Amino acid sequence: MSGTAERFAAVDVIRAKRDGARLTDEQIDWVIDAYTRDAVADEQMSALAMAIFLNGMAPDELARWTAAMVASGPRTGLPARARPTVDKHSTGGVGDKITLVLAPLVAACGAAVPHAAGRGLGHTGGTLDKLAAIPGWRAELSADEFEAQLDSVGAVVGAAGDSLAPADRKLYALRDVTGTVESVPLIASSIMSKKIAEGLSALVLDVKAGSGAFMETVAQARELARAMVGLGAAHGMRVVALLTDMATPLGFAVGNAVEVAEAVEVLAGGGPPDVVELTLALAGEMLALVGLGDVDPADALRDGRAMDCWRAMIRAQGGEPRAPLPTARERHVVLMPASGVLARFDARAVGVAAWRLGAGRARRTGRVSAVAGVVLRAKPGDSVRAGQPLVELHTDDPARVDGALAAIADGIEIVGHRDMAPTSRPLVLQRIAEP
Repeated sequence: MSGTAERFAAVDVIRAKRDGARLTDEQIDWVIDAYTRDAVADEQMSALAMAIFLNGMAPDELARWTAAMVASGPRTGLPARARPTVDKHSTGGVGDKITLVLAPLVAACGAAVPHAAGRGLGHTGGTLDKLAAIPGWRAELSADEFEAQLDSVGAVVGAAGDSLAPADRKLYALRDVTGTVESVPLIASSIMSKKIAEGLSALVLDVKAGSGAFMETVAQARELARAMVGLGAAHGMRVVALLTDMATPLGFAVGNAVEVAEAVEVLAGGGPPDVVELTLALAGEMLALVGLGDVDPADALRDGRAMDCWRAMIRAQGGEPRAPLPTARERHVVLMPASGVLARFDARAVGVAAWRLGAGRARRTGRVSAVAGVVLRAKPGDSVRAGQPLVELHTDDPARVDGALAAIADGIEIVGHRDMAPTSRPLVLQRIAEP
């Protein structure tokens, strides 16, 4: 705790938000700065986070809160370059390997994609964990390396710098242990403060809704998307959000090495239709935001330009894109328990199964297995027979299989015939942008 005199008392700021008041600009600037320099204790910020969780924030209040978080550290600022610059951010899901395909694809179409990625926590995977399965690949780049690769290759996927929005780093860890992770203002300001601090001028958001996402309902996802689009506009950033379905895992592979393999299939012109559909939808939005809307990203998948850019991106970060990916010592095939139509394959259940096999971590400091994961052999809507493969579980630790089996069993539903299955919803649910 600081021994210097403070402009406000933390308890007064907490009381104001607890009682439903809008925090003043001065209160917001002070409390974020004071928390960053340890003059506000974790227990006090915990109380304020819960008050925000319960009472929300007005749009102008949230914009000021986000600006204060940006101001808690340096803004990197991307220098002007020949290519227009654009990024994408996903709110996290199960089997979400889209960035692995999207970054080189959009770069192959003429834009520059500087993507600062994170590691997974719980049932949602992390892009850096997936890429780390590639032999030799490294996430940590100096600022000079990052910029040089962006100019030479057009795409970088690397670790986010610790200096960006340090207030967010502290608050993020606190939210995880105080039951405030799902707060829309806190999620929106966490994501957007880092993107604003990075100096981006154009951003496409993939805001997921469903059992495998933080926002389980479309209404919650829509509220979050609108908050982030509004924050972008308030800070001079062009932002478009797509609400996308996360009731079922994306593609067939959930894990780290298995998702890289599936992403490479898409880059080679194949891969699961849902992964291809979402990748092209997001790529189209990214290109349109930076004036390249007449470029068809599907062409770059077909003619190999996206694959060439992927290989250059991986090599630039020390990886060998043609090297064999690691594989699990143990594979356990789970069979269909009945015949009929697979009506539900719950994304969260599959994500939990992959986590229990070792693909995810319970704490940010934990380790993950590159080889652990789940490979689906059927998707909702498929006709199935008892005894045919349902999923394949991959792990190096056989003791983990039983926990994964329990998660899978809770996540499937097979009905007698097709008209008993719920109607599937589209992959892209809604587009949200500033009017």
